Amino acid sequence: MSAIKDLFSNRIVGYSISDRMKSRIVTDAVSMAVARRGEVAGCILHSDRGSQYGSRKVRRLLGYHGLVGSMGRVGAAGDNAAMESFFALLQKNVLDRQPWPSREQLRTAIVWWIERTYHRRRRQASLGRLTPVDYETIMATPAALAA
Repeated sequence: MSAIKDLFSNRIVGYSISDRMKSRIVTDAVSMAVARRGEVAGCILHSDRGSQYGSRKVRRLLGYHGLVGSMGRVGAAGDNAAMESFFALLQKNVLDRQPWPSREQLRTAIVWWIERTYHRRRRQASLGRLTPVDYETIMATPAALAA
């Protein structure tokens, strides 16, 4: 799985799930994030040093959308702490809950957990005990809400 988290609201704005960690999984996640957020030029996409994140396809896509790529240092888990925390929660709340008979059932459970539980039910201390969706709604300007 490749996931992109908006650190303003802690919302997972893009994700892609596949049985192989190829550059396509990252380009799909970036494309989803861009589709959800619209104008993203100047935003920073931080990642670990996985080869799929440094691929030519991903660098080209980032450049096309005006995104800035940033890779963490080797052996520095703190550089990617926000995503490590998210993946630990995913592991605990979905992956380790039961044996999954098929990849499709697991995929459905992951999407359900992200969209329904993580975004809309899981209150986060860093957001003033609000959910990511509630935080974005409160912090949105009236002009953005009208659009």
